[in-house]
Amino acid sequence: MRIIAGQFRSRTLLAPPGLATRPTSDRLRETLFNVLASSIEGAAFLDLYSGSGAVGIEALSRGAASVAFVEKAPPALAALRSNLARLGIVGGFRIHSGSVAHFLRGSEKEDRPGPETAQQPSLSQTFDLVFLDPPYDHADEYSIALRLLGGDVRALLNPGALVIAEHRGKGGSAQQLDERYGALERTRLLVQGDAALSFYATHE
Repeated sequence: MRIIAGQFRSRTLLAPPGLATRPTSDRLRETLFNVLASSIEGAAFLDLYSGSGAVGIEALSRGAASVAFVEKAPPALAALRSNLARLGIVGGFRIHSGSVAHFLRGSEKEDRPGPETAQQPSLSQTFDLVFLDPPYDHADEYSIALRLLGGDVRALLNPGALVIAEHRGKGGSAQQLDERYGALERTRLLVQGDAALSFYATHE
């Protein structure tokens, strides 16, 4: 994996060992950030199921003001911390080690040790862009996260926020995600090979 553009362009990233984590491909990340190009500068970015942190780090590279990473798997957390350290990123982010549902409901276990939290006490707790990429076959994770973002925790989303979900793209399964989750309505669906991106915005 590599950073596509911005401050850390072409720098390589580590992926967690094994098959439990499926990193977003370079090609799909490029597609995602091409769509987000006009809104990434200065944005508060939330990277759910962040794995190695490739998407959130790409956001920082392209000028996001802050990124909150949410991940619970120890190997993925180790890779995420290693990638941030190797790139020399010491501020503008927080790491939340725990489940996405717990984070969204406000009962997350904040990963306090280390410079990522000690030096950044005032990072935004509301977000302009939210990216989520749970394991493709975990339909319940998609449903829980999107329903919370479109309902009980809608206040986490700033006006005009976008929520983007990566999911399986072939075999008709791109339609497994609903068109609406509470206040969230799908506005765009991009399919690229085996993967797809669903973009959601709030509606009244």
